[in-house]
Amino acid sequence: MTIASLEVEGTDLDLDFLHSVIMEKGTESSALIPVLQAIQDKYRYLSKEALFEVARALQIAPATVFGVATFYAQFSLEPKGKYIIKVCDGTACHVRGSIPVYDAICKKVKLVDGKFTTEDGLFTVETVSCLGACGLAPVVTINDQVYGQVTTEAIEVIVDSLMREELE
Repeated sequence: MTIASLEVEGTDLDLDFLHSVIMEKGTESSALIPVLQAIQDKYRYLSKEALFEVARALQIAPATVFGVATFYAQFSLEPKGKYIIKVCDGTACHVRGSIPVYDAICKKVKLVDGKFTTEDGLFTVETVSCLGACGLAPVVTINDQVYGQVTTEAIEVIVDSLMREELE
């Protein structure tokens, strides 16, 4: 481990990267959200160590940084998978069968015991209140790619293709 990194749950937190992001986004408190977004883009979550380092670098109270990170749904304090699958469970999607689609995904990727991310870190599966595509219900997004009128059979084919890509 170098001086410019901290061990973070099996991942190196690159302080040089953090500081370059802060230099690019700015040191004002208004830069907090863009800084957190850049960190999450790289690591797929916000570690406690990263949040403390951001607070120190931006001279903001750690409670404020943690408050922002926990207030906005876009941020996660837990590692997310390479493929983030969001299943809409808004009214239109729910009525058209989003829960069986969600269950099929969880079964396919072997998510159990209320976990949201697979052990291998490949998939994170979440339900969301609305994806804004009610006319395509039920709707699923995978890393922001939209799949409309999804059936349990179709989602299995889609997930199978992602799994095959990982083996290649």
